Amino acid sequence: TMATKQCDEITEMVCLESDLQDGQMKEVEVDQNKILLVRNNGEFTAVGGLCTHYGAPLIKGALVGDRVRCPFHGACFNTKTGDIEEFPGLDCLPKYKVKVEGGKVYVTTDKKVSLMPLVCHCRQCNICECLCFIGPASLQCAETLRQNGYEGRIIMVTKDEQLPLDKTKLSKVKSVDTEAKTLTFSDGTNQHYDQLLISTGGRARPLQCPGAELKNVKLLESYKDATEIHQMSAGNKAIIVGTSFIGMEVAAYLSDKADSVTVIGSSKFPFQSSLGPDIGKMTMQMLEEKNVKFYTSNGVAEIRGENGKVKEVVLKNGEVLPADIVIVGIGVIPNSNFLKETSVEIDSRNAVVVDKFMKTNIPDIFAAGDVVSFPLPLVGHKRVNIGHWQLAQAHGRIAGLSMLNQQVVINTVPYFWTMLLGKSIRYTGYGEGYTDIVFKGSTEERKFLAFYIKDEEVVAAASLNFDPAVARLAEIYKPSTHCILNE
Repeated sequence: TMATKQCDEITEMVCLESDLQDGQMKEVEVDQNKILLVRNNGEFTAVGGLCTHYGAPLIKGALVGDRVRCPFHGACFNTKTGDIEEFPGLDCLPKYKVKVEGGKVYVTTDKKVSLMPLVCHCRQCNICECLCFIGPASLQCAETLRQNGYEGRIIMVTKDEQLPLDKTKLSKVKSVDTEAKTLTFSDGTNQHYDQLLISTGGRARPLQCPGAELKNVKLLESYKDATEIHQMSAGNKAIIVGTSFIGMEVAAYLSDKADSVTVIGSSKFPFQSSLGPDIGKMTMQMLEEKNVKFYTSNGVAEIRGENGKVKEVVLKNGEVLPADIVIVGIGVIPNSNFLKETSVEIDSRNAVVVDKFMKTNIPDIFAAGDVVSFPLPLVGHKRVNIGHWQLAQAHGRIAGLSMLNQQVVINTVPYFWTMLLGKSIRYTGYGEGYTDIVFKGSTEERKFLAFYIKDEEVVAAASLNFDPAVARLAEIYKPSTHCILNE
């Protein structure tokens, strides 16, 4: 391949024009940069070939029109501009020049980085302040504000000592005065705001039984919690309460680190309500192969201790299990208690109610992420509370635009994943109330695509070792689209 270099540009011939048909993509390399080359309507475009979230190769993803969706975690990029259009991730893809001459396709890379000038859109940027609570929603909100030219001060609030990680963090606020536009923090300090984003996430639901206050009963809410769980479990007897995402992921992680791992669940199979009994049974077998023991259709009656530390767990069926640490993963409660003395609308599940612009019922107060109940277009704008990383970032973008008086409605398709023993189950849609599951492939083979059916329509899908099927389904799901199984 011939390469030409002029200043900071490198141009290489990457393929023949005939190598790609419309609707196809190809991974090429120029100057050690992996580049995704796409052909649509006879036009070639080129963007970065690796997802900006965790570096997944986009050539393995789903190309639908001018958008490519990452097969791993669902981030979506415009193949003409490189813009990120669905999350997770913050950064856009780099865009490259493409030229077609004599039936050959050339791509040019440019090592120079150009920055778009900021243009202030706020009314009084020298005094205007936006106050956000650190988490994926607030991080995306701040990013959106800056990308759209907001020059006012942005204050990020968190209780944690570390900088933000790839994990939703909580903040400690004591109270809000919505009329005076001030917050009071737990240390007694106050902060004025012009606009406020509530993105306080959720907190782990504690276990309600005698002994739940013992020292080695742990919730997973922070980096510090994760570190302590790792240290306390290594070489010891670990008991995990809960068979949904947190409980199962912790069990998988500890399976080769703890002396023994026992999981206690209230349902017959893990993930039974969300993914269904067949997938739940498969995940249970995967962990049992790693010597994880399950007590299902059961619960914790009491935790007994000695010298303030866990010694054993008494099950509801009367069995007694020795334990050195108990990890609780039984659900999440939205962090909205500090709003109870305000007029901000809170629903029966403690979630902050927002509209399609992520606005609360109080002027200049917005909310996003796990703490909110929002109208999901996919299900006819029914209000839902969904704790997905991708949704939190989507919320943050919409909230940021709303703060700038840009009226863009939330219009995203839920997409999440869980990782167990190196295997990732992907999920898209909203399957609450499904009445049937139809499989392509099988859970026995551990290679499948599952369709969740409600009223003869596909409302959600999950897969294992079936990429990029779920990513493609997420792309064709639209609020006005009715996906029939035969399609």
